[in-house]
Amino acid sequence: MEYPNFSLTDQVALVTGASRGIGFGVARALAHAGATVAVAARATDELHTLVEEIQREGGTAVAFPLDVRDNAQIRATIEAVQTTLGRLDILVNNAGLGANHPALDVTEADWDEMMAVNLKGLFFCCQAAGRIMLQQGHGRIINMSSQASVVGIRDHAVYCASKGGVNQLTRVLALEWSAQGVTVNAVAPTFIYTPGTAERLDTPSYYQGVVERLPIGRVGTITDVAAAVIYLASPAGALVTGTVLMVDGGWTAQ
Repeated sequence: MEYPNFSLTDQVALVTGASRGIGFGVARALAHAGATVAVAARATDELHTLVEEIQREGGTAVAFPLDVRDNAQIRATIEAVQTTLGRLDILVNNAGLGANHPALDVTEADWDEMMAVNLKGLFFCCQAAGRIMLQQGHGRIINMSSQASVVGIRDHAVYCASKGGVNQLTRVLALEWSAQGVTVNAVAPTFIYTPGTAERLDTPSYYQGVVERLPIGRVGTITDVAAAVIYLASPAGALVTGTVLMVDGGWTAQ
């Protein structure tokens, strides 16, 4: 019997939006699994902190500035990753925005800003990475979605729409690319405790309202999300493509 292999040794991974929160943790987890990690974000000072942490833990990481709202910069950065590190095996599309607006208060600027990052930027990162991976005959693309991609969340009309679009892009790209060795999947977390969500989740009434919807009885951790990413990026996930993996504590089972 062949046993599952979760190692990412000799793989090169790119994580967008890696300067904080889930992206920061996922990059560290990929390095721990053996990958050489390219970390990209607008906040380059925080990226250097991440690179130093990964190096202290015995891993290898390189920082690249990237604003996913700029398609030319996406192409240039992904080409730079390939040039610098020799290949690109894994893309984790983590860069994203969140906002809390009643639908009647959403402006055109609100809509355009979120779609530019969460959907348009994500697609063109997939496209640029896909060109390299298809040429290699191997690749793993993991898009960061959300439980809000499959159920409605009040006051999150634009966010829900953008993440629903992520799921559909994931399915279409999987159909187009999987036969050529490139799998495309999405990870859809529930509420995850991060420095960015701490202010809300540290409020007892807010936390209680969230946990009441979670059959598992707790919010998620960055490690919970990173574990799903490692699985989909690894040889163990080779047969999985076009899937939205819910990491939601049972929220969407109701």
